[in-house]
Amino acid sequence: MQSLLHVAAMAPMSIPSPSWSGFDIPLPWGTLRIHAYALCILLGIILGLWLTAVRWKRRGTPEGSLWDIAIWAIPFGIVGGRLYHVISSPDAYFGPGFNGTGDLSLIPQIWRGGLGIWGAVVLGVIGAWIGCRRSGVKLTAFLDAAAPGLLLAQAIGRWGNWFNQELFGGPTTLPWGLQIDPNSPNFPAGMPSDTLFHPTFLYESLWNIIGVVVLLVLDRRFHFRRGRLFWLYAIYYTLGRVWIEALRIDDAEQINLFGITTRLNVWTSIFVFVAALIIFIALSLRGRPEPESAYLPGKEPAAVTEEEDEPAADSSADETAAAAEPNGTIVTDTKAHDTDGSVSDTGAHGNLRNNQSDLGHTAEPTETAEESHAGVTSDSGSASTETSASSAPGSGPEAGSTK
Repeated sequence: MQSLLHVAAMAPMSIPSPSWSGFDIPLPWGTLRIHAYALCILLGIILGLWLTAVRWKRRGTPEGSLWDIAIWAIPFGIVGGRLYHVISSPDAYFGPGFNGTGDLSLIPQIWRGGLGIWGAVVLGVIGAWIGCRRSGVKLTAFLDAAAPGLLLAQAIGRWGNWFNQELFGGPTTLPWGLQIDPNSPNFPAGMPSDTLFHPTFLYESLWNIIGVVVLLVLDRRFHFRRGRLFWLYAIYYTLGRVWIEALRIDDAEQINLFGITTRLNVWTSIFVFVAALIIFIALSLRGRPEPESAYLPGKEPAAVTEEEDEPAADSSADETAAAAEPNGTIVTDTKAHDTDGSVSDTGAHGNLRNNQSDLGHTAEPTETAEESHAGVTSDSGSASTETSASSAPGSGPEAGSTK
């Protein structure tokens, strides 16, 4: 016990910030800088796509359709996220009060950080809609499949803020307080160099990971469809984002509503939460739907159409089998004549006059012809009986092959 206490006492009572934020790749014309922030975003996208691919495949969707959607959704999401960040934190790009003293060349430099989730979601959904239309699948089906993966990608991407030493919260004395390099341009002016800050990146990452588990468990239990799981994702995420965003002290656009002045992202989270809750309740009140197809109407694969036609074929086979039962002796007798050529020919000759049945032979007495005709009739009757027996329901291999 004493050794454990000693180890706990020696453990750092804070979270250090990394001194490494990327690496350089030498090139013939210079170097290519690979930023840790970009690697976190990329890793989040990869893991999010992996989880989405597993869930998307279970919906019986076309092979490769996920990637057809992703090539539209991901670029749209990155552009939307950057645009939202520029709008919500405009001073660095346009100057305070839009006085023109900012640097517009910073806008495309996303490796410096700054992607707003709301812009990423809005434009990402538009890109996903384009991909879904081209792939013949429903947008709501894709959003339900992608919701847990989206939250997982956010959880991983948040660690990019740790490498950039940005978007942290206010000062704290908690043992998990975050150290920030005093020489960093993000260190608040006028504060002691040993000040610890709330690790808001860690709070949001843990919140999102828990949310992934919650969404997966609820979806397995209730099988959400028609976009309800996506709106549940929006409800859960905004519920955490409100209090996490309120802890942050970085520069942001301040909005005054209802006599309350707070950060733009706080108000956005509140409005999105309310809207998502209303939409989720409205969709739920429509009752629990039957499992719906992920395909757009008229875009179902050919196999689905064939399965729908099978009941009609089975009913036709059943009607044919029923016609072959005891009341269908005439039908069966006809089959017997068709399948046995010798019997059919004999019966035909027996119905002709003696001098026309065989021009090359002398006509036999009438009694012989009648006996021959009686024998043919008897053979035909036995053939009919055998055929009827083989066509009766439950007669073994024939009954199975009809199905």
